[in-house]
Amino acid sequence: MKITFNGQLTETSSQDLQALVTEMGAKEPFAVALNGTFVPRTQCSSTHLTDGDSIELLSPIQGG
Repeated sequence: MKITFNGQLTETSSQDLQALVTEMGAKEPFAVALNGTFVPRTQCSSTHLTDGDSIELLSPIQGG
């Protein structure tokens, strides 16, 4: 299926959000949003993906 991951159109065979995050090599800590809505990490494995979804993976940035 085709999805947008962090602004880049990509194809994936992942069926749920957790599998996609793993496929993309995300390292904790991070936050993830599906179609503009925050998804708690505890719900990522039960959140199914569909063609055309938009996923944003955000990592905290330290600075001053």
